[in-house]
Amino acid sequence: MRVNPFYDSWLFLIGEDAFHLGIGPWRYLLVFLFWSLIVASVVIAYRNWQADRSQRTLRDLGTWAARVAIGAMWFEGCLWKLPIPSGGFRYWLEQEAQHAAFGFHKTLVTDVLLPNFTLVNAIAFLSELGMASAFILGFGVRAFALLGMVFAAQLYFGLYTHPGEWPWEFIFIIVICWLFFINAAGRSLGLDGILRRLPAVLKSDSLVARLYRLAS
Repeated sequence: MRVNPFYDSWLFLIGEDAFHLGIGPWRYLLVFLFWSLIVASVVIAYRNWQADRSQRTLRDLGTWAARVAIGAMWFEGCLWKLPIPSGGFRYWLEQEAQHAAFGFHKTLVTDVLLPNFTLVNAIAFLSELGMASAFILGFGVRAFALLGMVFAAQLYFGLYTHPGEWPWEFIFIIVICWLFFINAAGRSLGLDGILRRLPAVLKSDSLVARLYRLAS
């Protein structure tokens, strides 16, 4: 049961909320990972601040804070996919089979996703953990913002008629991820801002460098 946002946030930060407690001792590894990402994000932001005067703006600070907040949201979201397979995640996937906006979506969930649930569960967990890490660190943010839009759109259409869901909440996530994409949010006090200043990335014609420039 939630008490208040300050106390609940504290429980999340120390690994004592319901999501963490549900996975046993493994929660300490995830707490360490989350704190490592936050500390790394602060260090990366500081290095950008020192090296690039153009990033010393309220816009860049605000973008960094928004990235970290949305990254924390995806990190919390990946926790209830554990342990794999997760009963909670299966329940909501089953809800999509009943409440999706379109028949083909219901068929996809019923005939493809649910029969391969363990694999789908693992892919969803890794994808959300990847988005959380990318947004917090500011790495490849444009590519992961597109992934976030796909995830939110799937939920929007999949739970469209569910009486306990508000479809606009998924639209908000899509809009935020779209803003991250069009504004290349990882360049604002993020790892993308550091890497894109490197000659090996900025001037190289290699496939990896070109793909990274697109992703960032």
